[in-house]
Amino acid sequence: MRPPKVVIVAQSFKESIAAPAVAEALDVAARTAGATPIVLRASDGGDGLLEALTPCLVRFTKYQVEDPLRRLIEAPVGWLAERTAVIESRLACGLSLLAPHERDPLVTTTRGVGALIRRAVADGADRVFVGLGGSATVDGGLGMARDWGWAPVDGAGQPLAEGGGALATLARLGEGTRPTAHLVGLCDVATVLTGPRGARVFAAQKGASPAATTRLAAGLERLAEVANAAGAGPVAQVPGAGAAGGLGFGLAFFGNGELVAGAPWVLERVGFSRALTDADLVVVAEGAFDETSLEGKLSGVVISLAREAGVAVLLIAPTATHVPAEVIVESGGGWWSAADVTRRGAQAVSRALRLLGH
Repeated sequence: MRPPKVVIVAQSFKESIAAPAVAEALDVAARTAGATPIVLRASDGGDGLLEALTPCLVRFTKYQVEDPLRRLIEAPVGWLAERTAVIESRLACGLSLLAPHERDPLVTTTRGVGALIRRAVADGADRVFVGLGGSATVDGGLGMARDWGWAPVDGAGQPLAEGGGALATLARLGEGTRPTAHLVGLCDVATVLTGPRGARVFAAQKGASPAATTRLAAGLERLAEVANAAGAGPVAQVPGAGAAGGLGFGLAFFGNGELVAGAPWVLERVGFSRALTDADLVVVAEGAFDETSLEGKLSGVVISLAREAGVAVLLIAPTATHVPAEVIVESGGGWWSAADVTRRGAQAVSRALRLLGH
């Protein structure tokens, strides 16, 4: 009788454990439990996108761009083919680029993402996939558009300040250029731009106070109004428009791009559906699983696809709420180290396999 086959989908525990360490810990956990693990690194468009796609990439390039506070950094671009580039937006506008005390979506900008796209197109890209997730910004992609020559002004005709805090005073947009490449946003959530379940939902984790969140939400509403008057149509309500603080909206409006769910796109390329064949258990881990995890994030999509295939799922997460009833859960205890993931993962895999009759 063969050992149980366990498919592991590994991602980082945000700001805690990097994806490679999570993958190694769960691999050891499954082997300790007597299973044969198939470990896949994946992403939903946010953290770890380029790492997950590395086996599929033909090369990397690096470009000097601005971070969320307009300091110069080097950011990578991966290439799936000679003319197909992949950008992980958080590497130009992400929380990971800022110290905790620097996090303020009222002033942070997506300019660096615009520069990365522009540079990739200049180097021959005619299709650019842009991973959306982990951003420090809530500027609706307007910073990105500024890099392309768009000129937002207020009612007095003065240039708008950078960041989401100034959006509420936007009066009109001086039109710039649009990239010649076809842009595809890989969205980590299906959130729309505006409304109570819009991009404002994630403002607090980017450093916004309740008062700042209200201001940011008003700014996104104003951006949608001005864009609609300029012919945008209902772009603000397209699923994914609210991803990365509205960067999804920016790609769609300023870049004529399309928005797709990032997790299924990545999972297809790393071979998740093939790995499910004859699998006895799928293990997915996340630092904190909650209702937003079911709105397009990797863990929620893995759970959905595994259940559709009739394979049981074990969720490993230090904190977990809103977990679907059929999912086996290992949770609790607050912050975990990689060693905790290994220890508790081994116990949980053993328990899950016993419940499944192995």
